[in-house]
Amino acid sequence: MELDTISHAPKSLGTFIEQNHSEIIGAFSAFARTLMPPHSTMTEQELRDHCEELLHAVAADLDTEQTAHEQSKKSRGHGVAHIMRISGVLHADGRLHHGFTLSHVLAEFRALRASVLRLYELSGDADLAGVRRFNEAIDEALTESMTRYSAQTDLYRDQFVGILSHDLRNPLGAITAGAALLARAIEGDERQARVAARILSSAQRMGRMIADLLDLTRMRLGGDIPLKAVKTDLQNVCEEVVLEAQAGHPDAVVHFESRGDVTGTWDADRLAQVVSNLVGNAIQHGAKTPVTLVASDAGERVTLTVHNEGDPIPLQVRPTIFEPLARGTSDGLQNLGLGLFIARAIVVAHRGEIAVASSDESGTTFEVTLPR
Repeated sequence: MELDTISHAPKSLGTFIEQNHSEIIGAFSAFARTLMPPHSTMTEQELRDHCEELLHAVAADLDTEQTAHEQSKKSRGHGVAHIMRISGVLHADGRLHHGFTLSHVLAEFRALRASVLRLYELSGDADLAGVRRFNEAIDEALTESMTRYSAQTDLYRDQFVGILSHDLRNPLGAITAGAALLARAIEGDERQARVAARILSSAQRMGRMIADLLDLTRMRLGGDIPLKAVKTDLQNVCEEVVLEAQAGHPDAVVHFESRGDVTGTWDADRLAQVVSNLVGNAIQHGAKTPVTLVASDAGERVTLTVHNEGDPIPLQVRPTIFEPLARGTSDGLQNLGLGLFIARAIVVAHRGEIAVASSDESGTTFEVTLPR
């Protein structure tokens, strides 16, 4: 931008922005065009309009009275005016819609800041307080824009995972049904029967993983684990899960014991998920030692413990063991901690509690407590 196109009468930065916004927008949009994705449909007018909205918001912020105390709070992100919030949010929404990346949006704010300050420097004025407040306003808009952009991309990702997981259930159901029919049709051929059983087991495991992904997506989008609570005998639930676990892991040894009255009003299918995830976890990490599953009468509550020997859970992992995708190994979704996350969510939905204890001497024990 040429120096002689700028008004040189002494003025504050806010007045300078209002009087020279066309030149500022021109300098900014020339750079912003270089960031546009190849197939973006954003027009030149849309590009300039977003910048003009931001500049007007900045000018309004600069014209707002602000005490030293308010300035101090604002510099730490605790201001109350939030004049730049709406502009920052709208800017993020517009750029996300047109395919801009987070780094592109950040670069735009840098370019806008540089355009204004460079042109203001050429004007010869020196409103240092205005420059400080301008930087605060840009930082506020940038923070709001980054927060909005991240929240929206998280939402889109979760929606995508939910839709994908839901749509995968139909073809997977066909594979499962076909493998089951194949296994029955070739009972005389032991080798082929084993192959069919392996296909069926893998498809069932994929089905459980998809169910866990759907539950994760539901909770990430603000929903709760849905429950269909009926009179349930936890002993029956555990016995069915043990049979399934042993079918899927022929070499595993699972001992189950039921002590006293272990009935209550619960969602049997959801509790089966909890038991299955905990038993599967114990089998996987139990160093091929027997797994002990115990359901016990505890008065107004029922407890369920799953115990295995083997290496204890590392200390650094324990604080986040029930968080999703927190236990990064490398061989599957369950190993990333999603199974334990879902198990905790189901227990909490039943107003129960789940805890873990682990040591070299005692092995690892997960304990679930459920109100009847």
